[in-house]
Amino acid sequence: MGDVHGFMKYERKDFDKEDPKARIKHWKEFIETMPEEEIKTQGARCMDCGVPFCQSGCPIGNIIPDWNDLVYRNHWKEAIERLHKTNNFPEFTGRVCPAPCENACVLGINEPAVTIKNIEVSIIERAYQEGWIKPQPPKHRIHKSVAVVGSGPAGLSCADQLNKKGYTVTVYEKNEVLGGLLTLGIPEFKMEKSVVERRLKLMEKEGVKFKTGVNVGVDVAAKKLVDDYDAVVLCGGAEQPRDLPVEGRDLKGIHYAMDFLTQQNRRCLGQKVDAKKAISAEGKNVVVIGGGDTGSDCIGTSNRQGATQVFNLELLPQPPDERAPDNPWPNWAFILRKSTSHEEGVRRDFSVMTKKFTGDENGNVKKLHAVRLEWGPKDPATGRSAMKEVAGSDFEIDADLVLLAMGFLGPVKNGLLEELGVELTERGNVKADENKMTSIPGVFTAGDMTRGQSLVVWAIQEGRAAAEGVHSYLMAEVNR
Repeated sequence: MGDVHGFMKYERKDFDKEDPKARIKHWKEFIETMPEEEIKTQGARCMDCGVPFCQSGCPIGNIIPDWNDLVYRNHWKEAIERLHKTNNFPEFTGRVCPAPCENACVLGINEPAVTIKNIEVSIIERAYQEGWIKPQPPKHRIHKSVAVVGSGPAGLSCADQLNKKGYTVTVYEKNEVLGGLLTLGIPEFKMEKSVVERRLKLMEKEGVKFKTGVNVGVDVAAKKLVDDYDAVVLCGGAEQPRDLPVEGRDLKGIHYAMDFLTQQNRRCLGQKVDAKKAISAEGKNVVVIGGGDTGSDCIGTSNRQGATQVFNLELLPQPPDERAPDNPWPNWAFILRKSTSHEEGVRRDFSVMTKKFTGDENGNVKKLHAVRLEWGPKDPATGRSAMKEVAGSDFEIDADLVLLAMGFLGPVKNGLLEELGVELTERGNVKADENKMTSIPGVFTAGDMTRGQSLVVWAIQEGRAAAEGVHSYLMAEVNR
């Protein structure tokens, strides 16, 4: 480390943010990055800790102490080279990753952790600004072709890795735009789509082929891809949303969160939305059910659309402000978190179960009826707590728009997966071996489709692992 006393001399400082009242009036990113000298100072807080737990906390194993030190020493070009060794898309993770690395930071045991995520995005943006990020197509091509189904972070990282190895890679995307949930799921205010487009253009120049508007299993037979390519990688995501089967669910104004978010992202892309199918929070009492990232994104989007008020209901109890005894460092800290969308205005409530919806004479939702829950101690065998309704705790909330953000149940089964007949896990995900190969030889899988709903950084790791599996499989064929 350049300054071995840096963690004692300097305090953590985060990026500044535009005032919530101002930023909800637009859809652009609102984080204000630091001057170079301040980023270098933050890099100096990285300790010479011997065992860098931040690396084990990071799903892709980023060599974090190295590029923190390089930034402190003003070696920015070397820093982006080190960062790209493990992370294909630091401009994505530097914006939307919840930073499990910071939860595992040794300094974070008793002091605010190093601002790893902020340093990461500063490195990649500096690299783009300086013109260091240039197309690097492979010098030699292997006469083998691979089809990647899905252009989310798993599909893109897999395609990028395979292309770098010299394979001819074609990415199939069912939507009209590339990027999967990077483009259509994550709101513009968290990551502007020009950031995704910038990387996609680079990959195209390096030789990756993209085909949009092609739903494999519908527009083209999945088995045709298996016949036409030497390997196929399924990276379709976990798109089956969890429903809420209660009385009144069929009332107008109750929607899946992702339908709401993708529609707004299409608006931000300049696309027209069918007025009959439009979902808007403007002037409405909005209730978001689900307390995760998707729910948070719905809150920020609702406020920007002009919601009258936004409620956020969570089935589980409110997390503690600090780590519980059974949640020690360096594990992910299950604590109460406040996202930037929460800062913009929301009424949060925990341990709440929705019982039914009621509406008006036109079939529009008007009320959400709920009850409070009581949670018992955790079962040592399962780690789960039993819940029961609190007698007499029934209450109502005015609701003109209800957004279901309760997670996903795995990939959509009809079409692609049914046609191929791949084996599934007990949880309904695509089953894969240690090399990410499915039950069908030559067909691999990565990302949420096999892992279940997860983080962008995990999707990148999955895609990289699948690329290695494909490479081993095809090279074994060559050497037979």
